[in-house]
Amino acid sequence: MAKLITGGLGFIGSRLAGKLVEQGEDVVLFDITTQTKLVDDIKDKVKIVRGDLTNWARVLHVVKEYDIDCIYHTGALLSAMAEEDPLATCMVNANGTLYVLEAARLFEVKKVIYLSSAAVYGPGLPERIGDDDIQRPTTMYGVTKVFCERLGEYYHRKFGLNFRAVRFPSIIGLGRAGGGASAYTSLIIQEAAAGRRYEVFVDEDARTPMMYVKDAVRSLIQLEQAEEKNLKRRVYSIEGFTPTPRAIELANAVKKYVPDARIEFCPVPEMVDIVHNWAQEIDGRNARQDWGFKAQYTLDEAIADFVNDFRARPDLYQ
Repeated sequence: MAKLITGGLGFIGSRLAGKLVEQGEDVVLFDITTQTKLVDDIKDKVKIVRGDLTNWARVLHVVKEYDIDCIYHTGALLSAMAEEDPLATCMVNANGTLYVLEAARLFEVKKVIYLSSAAVYGPGLPERIGDDDIQRPTTMYGVTKVFCERLGEYYHRKFGLNFRAVRFPSIIGLGRAGGGASAYTSLIIQEAAAGRRYEVFVDEDARTPMMYVKDAVRSLIQLEQAEEKNLKRRVYSIEGFTPTPRAIELANAVKKYVPDARIEFCPVPEMVDIVHNWAQEIDGRNARQDWGFKAQYTLDEAIADFVNDFRARPDLYQ
């Protein structure tokens, strides 16, 4: 049996694929594109299937054809793109998740691991938010993530589908592209390591909860392997760096490892508004208590590892 990763050629999906291959798993990557350098090192060890999450027949086909026992559902349109095209976002994020869950039900997939986001929260909340704080997102991306969380819980109650989800903070790591309002947290490091000038599109006081991609991948695998009897909920918030650094503090931390980094703040009002409406910090105590997840990388360790990764394979990210 195989593990299916939707959005498998994307930033998190490709890193997750590499880790699963390393652990000896059979892996199928489902994505709308088949062209990326992110899986060059494992492309001969995985099956890559081109498909669109909005195509119900293709989703059904990939789940049936490859004898899938677990789906890691990472595929989605991100926040900035979602604001530009809300209809497409609804089709991909909401309908696509419905198709994944229904295919999992029909073909008796053992588990679905869903990637949600701290974007499900909105303004007016305490500085530190947890699993049970009210969700009033102000972005289309956040709206679709709330819908998908509730839909997964419904499939668990109604059909017994083993749906599990994590609410990620902003994930930083090599290979992340733009397209999300939180992308600056990663690009500020990657562009510095590449020797390129980077204009940060939020203000210096912006605070976005962050986690290193290697911790994010570990959390997904750890949640998939967690014993069902220990899980007290279907959706868990997880935390990375606490306290969350302001954008200017992140820039200064980058300069410790790339002293000649050219970082300038050029705030874009739309992006500033999105980020300032997000939660400042995340309370991940339930994930720690129920399935033992705790981030291993500090901010400095993540930046150092990120820069080293880039310098080892700069050809992949030029």
